[in-house]
Order: sequence, then structure tokens, then C-alpha cells
Amino acid sequence: MDQPTYFNNYIILIFILMILHVTYASVYDYQSFLQLPGIGSSIHEQPRKGNIFHVHAYGAIGDGLHDDTEAFRNAWKMACSLSLHSSILIPEGYTYLVHPIDFAGCRSKITLRINGAIIAPKDPHYWRGLNHRKWLYFHSVEHLTLEGGGTINGMGEEWWARSCKINTTIPCHHAPTAITFHKCTGLNVKDISIVNSQQTHMSFTDCLGVIVSNVTLSTPAESPNTDGIHISASTNVEVRDSTINAGDDCVSIVSNSSRVMVTNIVCGPGTHGISIGSLGKWNEWSEVHDVMVDGAYLSNTQNGVRVKTWQGGSGFATKIIFKNVWMENVTNPILVDQYYCDAPDPCQNQTANVNVNDISFVGIKGTSASEEAIRFACSDTIPCQQLYLEDIQLLTYTGVATSFCWNAYGSSSGIVFPPPCFLTTVSLAVQNTLSASHNSI
Repeated sequence: MDQPTYFNNYIILIFILMILHVTYASVYDYQSFLQLPGIGSSIHEQPRKGNIFHVHAYGAIGDGLHDDTEAFRNAWKMACSLSLHSSILIPEGYTYLVHPIDFAGCRSKITLRINGAIIAPKDPHYWRGLNHRKWLYFHSVEHLTLEGGGTINGMGEEWWARSCKINTTIPCHHAPTAITFHKCTGLNVKDISIVNSQQTHMSFTDCLGVIVSNVTLSTPAESPNTDGIHISASTNVEVRDSTINAGDDCVSIVSNSSRVMVTNIVCGPGTHGISIGSLGKWNEWSEVHDVMVDGAYLSNTQNGVRVKTWQGGSGFATKIIFKNVWMENVTNPILVDQYYCDAPDPCQNQTANVNVNDISFVGIKGTSASEEAIRFACSDTIPCQQLYLEDIQLLTYTGVATSFCWNAYGSSSGIVFPPPCFLTTVSLAVQNTLSASHNSI
């Protein structure tokens, strides 16, 4: 073969090899692309894609009939086995039946993205031998995020029917909280909906650093003890931009909680309002301090903003501000009750009580469903001190709004209607000083 012919054949061979290489690379790249999670990719392909865990890859069916508890538990365990930030995906378009489950502490930061629906068993017998207070139980976790546009359904109808508050002939028993957080740090709960909770929708106990935003919590007004958000022994908690319709307190803040901020909340109809307490039950020590509620709309609720304590308790509730709250047809708009007694029999009179002082009500306006729009019922032996009213305008549809005071000491400033009934008053200069201090929490 002469040299030109050989050279031409060599060039052709190189060209063929280049075509084969490009074709193989293209096929390889295309196949690789198919392995990546994305639009149209199957959630059944692999147990883990990067640090995203799909519950279907661990056996979840998502038809609302089969028990998906073990799949959720295994996905959680796998995500928690990593030291990096991991996400667990509960995809849209599916309904997952989940029995009582513990989500225990993790090595990694976890995001639980709830885009689908999670439902509880309808029959309470599935809690036999288990803790009747818990359904979805998160404990000893750090930097946990719950998010997504999905729904959590407690299927609480059977629990409500078996409540002693509905049927007084049967004994009282505990019912589960839909989501319980215990000993948690750095929580972020946003954009989820909880409906038909068996009892409390969402509770935080012994938690540090919590943000709850843009959540919707909803049960019928007649559902018993279905608090919206219950905060206990927790610090640095913020609840904002949320809507709560429930059968009990919209937000309740109880024993040993501090630095709590509640802003832009819609409550009602049917809730018991935004409450500090109850405190001091069973003669216990309780303390709540540095709490601000700023911006709320309450409609057709039993109570508005209140502090409630049991006789016989000890401790204190102090440095608490309720401001910029609009009431619409609320039965007890402003209430401090140191004779709280949620019991079948009358409570005995006792001399001890939780010390209530430095409580401010500023910019509370709207309509009262009863003539008594302001009620301060304080202890005979430990009176309320430093109660403060400013810019209060509460009217009734049926008559003239009134105030009631028992052993209540405080001051007022600006327009206050109905007029205050405190045992003592202070000068306007002192009132303005108090007002400035209250706004600096």
C-alpha cells in the first residue's frame, strides 16, 4: 500500500473512532441523566438520591389503607444515619396511614417535606399498650424542619366521642397530640395543615429555639381539649402568620416558658382564645415570663386574651403583653382568672396562688358577646399587681360594656372603655413610663 493511501485510511479510522466515542458518551450521559431525581423521575428507583429519601423506596404504599408506619420509620433511620443535612420526601398525591411512631434523635439535620397527606388510624385501639398522648412524636432532635403544603389528619372523631367532656358517664382518659416535640432545639415548622386532631394539634415541651409559621390548624368547635399550639417549658419560641380553629385554646403558654412571641394570628370560631396557663394545677410551681402577643384577630371565641391560674399553686406570671388584638363577638375579651377550675367538682378555696403581675393589655378593640368585657378576678391573699390598660375599645351589641375587678391593682392610659376598675391608679407621667417599658420587651 502506498503512503498516501495508508494515510487516508488512517484518517478515516480516526474519524470512525471519534464518532463512536461521541455516540457512547451521549448515550452514557443520557442514561446518567435518567438516574437523577427530577420532573418525571420515579420515586421507586433508588432508596436514596443524594441526601433525599423517598418514603416509597422504603415500602410506603400511600393508598390510605395499608400501614406505612414501618416505611416512615426506616426512611427516618436512614436519613439520621448520615452526618450531612438530609431530606425525607412525602410526595404529593398520596395518603399515608401512619400508626403511633417515634422519630428519635439524629446525627444530621433533617428536613421532613410533607407534600402529601398523613392520616392516623380511625380506631383508638391501635394505641393499646402505647402512650395515649402521642401520635407523631419527635424527641431529642436538633435543627429539624417540617415543611410542605401537605395535610396531617388526626381522624379524631372516635377520640372525641369517647371523651368525658362529651359523655359525662364515662371516665376521663388521655388522647394523642397530633405532633409532639420534646427536648428539641432549632425547630422550624411551616406551611403545613393539621386537621381533626385527636387532642392538641401541636405541642412543644422542653424545646429551645422554635419557629412556627404559616400553619393551619382546624378541628370543630365542639371537639374537646383540642388546643392549637401548646407551649410548655420552652424558650425562644415564635408563632406567626397562622390560622387556628379549634375546640380549646388557640395558643396556650404554660409552665416554665419564656421569651415567647405570637404575631399575626387568626383564631376562631370556637376557640378559647390565647391563654397564659392554666398555671399551678395540683399545687405545682409554674412560671411564665417575657411573652408578647402582637397582632391577632379573634372571632366568635369563648375567650380573647387571658391569664388563668389554679388556687394552691405557686410561681409567677409576669412581663406579659397583649397588644393590637381585634375582637369580634368574643365572650370574655380580656380576662385574668385566678380561680380557674376545670374540674367536675368545685375547687376548694386555698390561700396560695401563682403571683400575677406586670400584665399589659394595649390596643384591644372590637365587640364583646357579653356585657362584662374586662374581668380581673384575683386571689384574696396574692392580688394581681401592675395590671395595665391602654387604648381599649370594647363594645357590646346588647348593652353597655362593663369591667369587673377583684383584688386587682393597676393603671391605665389613654382611652379605656369600658372604664377600668382597679383598686389604685397612678399619675399620667407614671403611666407613660410604664407604657414605654412595656413596649421594649
